[in-house]
Amino acid sequence: MSLIEIRIHGRGGQGNVVAANLLATAAFEMGRHGQAFPNFGAERRGAPVVAFVRIADQPILRRCQVLTPAYLIIQDEALLHVPGVTDGLKAGGGVLINSNRPASDFPMANGVSVATLPASQLAKEFLGRPVPNTALLAGFLSLTGLLPVEALIKILGHKFKGEVLEKNAALITEAAGRVEPLIWKEIADVAAA
Repeated sequence: MSLIEIRIHGRGGQGNVVAANLLATAAFEMGRHGQAFPNFGAERRGAPVVAFVRIADQPILRRCQVLTPAYLIIQDEALLHVPGVTDGLKAGGGVLINSNRPASDFPMANGVSVATLPASQLAKEFLGRPVPNTALLAGFLSLTGLLPVEALIKILGHKFKGEVLEKNAALITEAAGRVEPLIWKEIADVAAA
């Protein structure tokens, strides 16, 4: 793998920045290089927030925002109506949307593959709070195979213990099982070439 770029769109309070950091840290745990950083507008709950992630097998020297991601993770489907959210997405890329609706409700051009996951609903069920970030990361890792899903549980084990970790692990396992595994692996292979 050369360099994979991911852009995460969400709203303040949905754990966008945490999601980016978890993904980059999981890459590091697996012997890869990871980079994560946010871009804030108005820093308030509910305001749009963008976070950027890069994963590579070599040191990452690029320090700019991710303008041409291979993947988008959308934590709030309403953000798809905000101009610029899908800008720069590579042709044939992948978009994971937090939604109870089927992927067919979100047609995209340029051969972009769309997957949906009811991440907020799952988080509410397993954690008691509708914060979609961990469930979306689990689904994303299952779709792409960029990192093993277990890497996410391992990283959370550095932050949480006991029942909180157990609930998060159950959420991750459930979310990863709700998407078709490795259907986006080819996107990662092409993006990294």
